Amino acid sequence: MLKWTKIGLIALGCSAVLVACTQSPTGRNQLMLYSSGQLASLGDDSYAQLKSKEKISTDAATNAYVRCITDDLISVLPTPWRDKQWEVTVFDSEQVNAFALPGENIGVYTGLLKVTENRDQLAAVIGHEIAHVIADHGNERMSNQMAVGLGLQVGSVIAATQLEDDTAAIVMAALGIGAQVGVLLPYSRVHESESDQLGMDYMAAAGYNPAQAADLWRNMAQVGGASGPEFLSTHPSPQSRIQAIEAYAPKLQTIYQEARANRRKPLCSM
Repeated sequence: MLKWTKIGLIALGCSAVLVACTQSPTGRNQLMLYSSGQLASLGDDSYAQLKSKEKISTDAATNAYVRCITDDLISVLPTPWRDKQWEVTVFDSEQVNAFALPGENIGVYTGLLKVTENRDQLAAVIGHEIAHVIADHGNERMSNQMAVGLGLQVGSVIAATQLEDDTAAIVMAALGIGAQVGVLLPYSRVHESESDQLGMDYMAAAGYNPAQAADLWRNMAQVGGASGPEFLSTHPSPQSRIQAIEAYAPKLQTIYQEARANRRKPLCSM
């Protein structure tokens, strides 16, 4: 009786999950179970920890260059994002990395500047990372993990009531693997592809050439080396990503050219 009571409680949780839906900036359905305030608090805490542990660059020219490009991108973001106070930190590290966290926190590692050959490519990275925040991918990721967890709990109760212990364990292992490959990883690949598209929208609107995003990911692929099969990866394969970017970039050329023509200040440079 207790087992079926537990199933009922979990089912109620699953029902709540089903109604907590919204849409991403590209119109894709999303599951959101956390408030923006909760995510911002998590992002602020993580950002503070990183700044306390990582070496921060004091090079004035590098900081000005990264901040200039970031400000250009922020100026064309949809409201309310363009009006928020974004913090930008340049970390003095050989890591080829950048990130943006809820709470309007951006980090760029100096190692990335050796891979981005020009300002357009750096704008592609920063725009991509900002897109993760605007599209609320962190919230969606955490919400999907919670939803999968609820589903696995239901499966574990049912398996325990109908199967011998050894068989139940095998079924649950299979359920866990199936959930990871069939639900969680594909969502992460969707996030990456969506952020590529949104990031290119932002960079084109700010006057940076979206076609350079393909060259950026070619450079990143060379740094990353060989990778595993795409269907078990949290990111699209480099070739898939480049092909998608090259197909999308021509659609933004008019926006890019108009933005360049209407700029009131020179493009950022070191």
